[in-house]
Amino acid sequence: MARAKDSLSAADKLIIESYKTTMDGLAAYYGDAFEIVLHDLMDLDHSIIKILNGFHSGRKEGGPITDFALSMLEQIRKNAAAEGKQPQSGPYISYVSASKYGKPVRSTTIILFGERNRAIGMLCINLYLDSPLSSLLQKFSMVPQSDFVTENFINDSNELILRTLEKVKNAVNSDETVHPSLKNKEIVTLLYHQGIFKLKDAVQTVSAELEISKNTVYLHIRSLEEKGKK
Repeated sequence: MARAKDSLSAADKLIIESYKTTMDGLAAYYGDAFEIVLHDLMDLDHSIIKILNGFHSGRKEGGPITDFALSMLEQIRKNAAAEGKQPQSGPYISYVSASKYGKPVRSTTIILFGERNRAIGMLCINLYLDSPLSSLLQKFSMVPQSDFVTENFINDSNELILRTLEKVKNAVNSDETVHPSLKNKEIVTLLYHQGIFKLKDAVQTVSAELEISKNTVYLHIRSLEEKGKK
């Protein structure tokens, strides 16, 4: 564990800052029943640099590290001092504790490492089990079909290309405002804006499925790239 007098390097600061956006995403996904806390381990007396839903514990930015977190860091320090020895619990731990009001809290604490494998921060996620059931379920209940986002969970990039191409082809072919002679160009345009051509062999697969030459696909892509530069 680094001592409080140490400071973060430029790279360490970027690593810590990147977790602030991660926290926002987690809070949006899990909801108000979860308290999420980010600690800077270079200043243990004022380690909290971001906290979401802090009303659960009453903590705010600038608050100190917890006693449990201190003991966890000390264990990591001892393990690091023993050559070749790995932390028994790893750089993270999940556990059940109690809030200051005696209510159960399900927690996960994750150590964040920076340059030279130095512990620089800590991300803590606390689920307050006394939260109203509505708060726990609001993010996981059924949502209107109109709010659904289509996402393909597949194991092969070629399958992703083919599925996306099929969806785009159906949309373009059913669009009567697109002239028949321009449909392939429109398909390539939509695929380009969805990032499909960043995948390996996408040009070859698309050209084969559309029965056009690879050069034609590349021509459309270059034209779109030139427009994007203007």
